[in-house]
Amino acid sequence: DEQIERERVSQRLSGGCCALAAVYLMGKFYVANAGDSRAIIIRNGEIIPMSREFTPETERQRLQFLAFLRPELLGKEFTHLEFPRRIQPKELGKKMLYRDQNMNGWAYKKIEEEDLKFPLIYGEGKKARVMATIGVTRGLGDHDLKVFSSNIHIKPFLSCFPEVRVYDLTQYEHCPDDVLVLGTDGLWDVTNDTEVAGVVMEVLTSYEPNDPCRYTMVAQELVVRSRGVLKERGWRLANDKLGSGDDISVFVIPLGGPGNYT
Repeated sequence: DEQIERERVSQRLSGGCCALAAVYLMGKFYVANAGDSRAIIIRNGEIIPMSREFTPETERQRLQFLAFLRPELLGKEFTHLEFPRRIQPKELGKKMLYRDQNMNGWAYKKIEEEDLKFPLIYGEGKKARVMATIGVTRGLGDHDLKVFSSNIHIKPFLSCFPEVRVYDLTQYEHCPDDVLVLGTDGLWDVTNDTEVAGVVMEVLTSYEPNDPCRYTMVAQELVVRSRGVLKERGWRLANDKLGSGDDISVFVIPLGGPGNYT
């Protein structure tokens, strides 16, 4: 992340990206995630999460705590407090539910002038944004990203530090159908873990265990199904819901070889 910052002028780099990495070392998989990509292991049909998404909702307290410690980062336009909805001027003096960096639940407070500012985190689910700008809270780059029509930088709230989870392959017997799936949010936006596992099993069973292309075909099928088919109303999935409009990258990595079949 520091290298990207140093080279952003010379390399004409702008914007940023998430990072999801899997390292195999001495019998263990180390999966590091910074962003909203996802990794799961499918072992004997069981789904084992190997990452979690970092979004304004999942990192609410970290973001609010930073804003509480350094209110100057909010540019006098935002409040670090969260409310169920935007506060209207006519509600000054009334009581409203809120939560701060120390709270998991909600409490009531008397609305003050300061509370009329735009909330640091606004929206729910995939629509949640930091300062109404970005929906991912960890990753690389974005050093020059600012709030629209302002001089307020978003970068202080974006962390490049990943969460690392470890999976010990020596603890289990793995067959050729056991895999690690890595995918960008373009896959997971429209396809859940169970659906991914279903596609994995469906495609793998149509190939011989020693066929090396079977894993590539699983990845290809996951991309194709998540993108959908182009129709008059845009890209549509098999259930006629909107297909993914984001970039989709998928890796399917086998955890066991043909000789491991029991």
